[in-house]
Amino acid sequence: MIYIVMNALPIAAATGCGLAAGLPVRWLLGRMAGGVARPALKPGVIVTIVLAQAWLCAILAGALILAPSEAGEWTMAIGSAVVIWIGFVVPATIVNHAQRGLSATAMTTDSLSWLAIMVVQAVVLKLIGLVPPPT
Repeated sequence: MIYIVMNALPIAAATGCGLAAGLPVRWLLGRMAGGVARPALKPGVIVTIVLAQAWLCAILAGALILAPSEAGEWTMAIGSAVVIWIGFVVPATIVNHAQRGLSATAMTTDSLSWLAIMVVQAVVLKLIGLVPPPT
């Protein structure tokens, strides 16, 4: 986990960009879906969201550091984001929404906003660059 400390700046920047990208995407998708209701966010919830997105960004950074470059750097960067999204984020979103009885529209909106967030984070991480941990 030393790579998180070594890459704190790229992870923080990508987290911020992901947060900035997620809000308008979620708003737009909600509008397209007929106005999915969103509760007002309290400060504690905002802190939780930032920490959770930072952690997910750190995991994505680790995947990018470990990704083989045979398929091309950008293919692996975007591909890693999509694989983590479809392999972990989408199933977790489906389970959480289904257990709470939320609509398929809300499930789709949330899943797609996470895809946008993760792709933006992958692009920022790749543009800034990541330092692999010492061997």
